[in-house]
Amino acid sequence: MSPVALSNFVALALFASFAAAQPPQSTYPATPLASKGPFAYPTGIPYKVDTDLNLIRGTQVGYNICNSTTEGPNSLCQTSWLNGLDDFCLWAPVESGRPVGDIEGSMLAWCTKPGHGTRLIPAGAITGVQYTKTPDYVQVVGFIDQTKINMLDGDYGGEMDPHGADLRGNPMGGIVYSDKFTGQPIQGIEWHNFMGSNSFCFKVCDPAGANPKRFCEHIFDRIGCAYNAPNAARNNTFESCEGENQDFPGVYTSEGVVHTYTQPPESLGAISSMPYTARVPASSNCQTFESASIFTGLPTPTGATTSPAPTRTPTTGTQRTTGTTTAGANNTTATGAASTVVISGFAGLFGVVFSALFLS
Repeated sequence: MSPVALSNFVALALFASFAAAQPPQSTYPATPLASKGPFAYPTGIPYKVDTDLNLIRGTQVGYNICNSTTEGPNSLCQTSWLNGLDDFCLWAPVESGRPVGDIEGSMLAWCTKPGHGTRLIPAGAITGVQYTKTPDYVQVVGFIDQTKINMLDGDYGGEMDPHGADLRGNPMGGIVYSDKFTGQPIQGIEWHNFMGSNSFCFKVCDPAGANPKRFCEHIFDRIGCAYNAPNAARNNTFESCEGENQDFPGVYTSEGVVHTYTQPPESLGAISSMPYTARVPASSNCQTFESASIFTGLPTPTGATTSPAPTRTPTTGTQRTTGTTTAGANNTTATGAASTVVISGFAGLFGVVFSALFLS
């Protein structure tokens, strides 16, 4: 055998031996993401929540210990927050170039307020948002120029939640905190965040509530915010409200009879119609703020000019009774309630869904 042939033979033998020594890849982690923790803030948070190896989706992209040393445009923080109208985060890509549906497992926290060690949503990107605190959850629903947070123009998006098909969550290792349940930051185990169509909704459920898994359901990934987080959000309006609980996602009442919607499998094709319109919960004590003056300390988008921020002065609190249907559920204008009907065979974030884009 020639030296070259011998060398190739030895290399192949070593490779075969190495491959044989590797355990087969698995799908599921030893402990699902939603069963890890809760992690006390800040000392109980591990560097990475997802430490599983040899799983099909690979390893966690970012980290969970986030502070002033990690904050900025290169942050890989995967610890998110929802504290109020002026202080919340959204899950968005590391870099632009791929649709959300392909990269839900690697999304990062982008926040409206410095101090969380994350990337910051550029000034002016959010053009309207409604924050609501209810007895069992807190929620933000709004409008955003998604290209400012590395999402593709025209991307109809997807759903992030702490479950996913393999129970590792989307993003993998992503955790969420809020200080609105006890007055101190605590981890919200159950949450969901829909992103796409220049709109978003993000809900975090009180872990001490009676039904956090039901209010923050994760199985209706194909029917968007209008059904998972019914709302009265309006573009160009920034308001903070109190509200009543919504009906559990997928549960509705018709002619006095309570029904539970079953989402059809993707194999049956696009969802072309829905048997109901979700009830929008009544809100009260709404305070409206002037423009984006609630978002301070955010970076200016490249090429943009700055102007003095208006004073953050709320208007008088108001009571709003929304009725029984989702406001503007089929409104495609930018100034209506947070709902959009989507065409061209893709899934809409806020209206009737036409495809199976929102993968859990």
